[in-house]
Amino acid sequence: MLLASAGNVLVWAVWMGAAFACLGSGIAVVSFSNPFFSALALIGNLASLAVLYLLLSAEFVAAAQVLVYGGAVMVMFLFVIGYIGPRQDSPWAGGPSWQVVGAVLAAGALFVEIVVVVGLKASGSLAHQAKIDSSFGSPSQIGRLFLTDHLLAFEVTSIVLLVAAVGGVILGHHSRRESAAGARALGVRETRPGQ
Repeated sequence: MLLASAGNVLVWAVWMGAAFACLGSGIAVVSFSNPFFSALALIGNLASLAVLYLLLSAEFVAAAQVLVYGGAVMVMFLFVIGYIGPRQDSPWAGGPSWQVVGAVLAAGALFVEIVVVVGLKASGSLAHQAKIDSSFGSPSQIGRLFLTDHLLAFEVTSIVLLVAAVGGVILGHHSRRESAAGARALGVRETRPGQ
């Protein structure tokens, strides 16, 4: 009995640590002005989400979270950030923009959603449990869903990621060309590695 309660305390401690790490790294993603540090904070956020998935007994989703998002997608993000280079303009210099309006609307929508869920839970409307079979969340079932019912969404997501990578390379190429033209106009000689 004592061992079971100690295990329960450990699960709650890990859950609380992962939840606070998720919140802290999420705040860090949007508060860092350096995009490289924001991407690193996003990797921390994805890792803490993977821990939460493990606590929910969703091992495949946790592994996919680490391998696909924390690995491949974040390497691509860091590559694009490194290729584009640092930006000199501040995104908040002009005062409130559409981003601020969008953030306020998203926060309001999230607040309304929380109020609705708490209200439904308090009224007992969310008291019933869903019937879940033993194969729920297994790699074979997830693969079958991806390659049958959700194939279009799966492929559109791959195309969007490819377009984002190509767009980042194009933006980086144009910004390097403009900085090289500006340096030539000022009479500064470009230095390349090995020179």
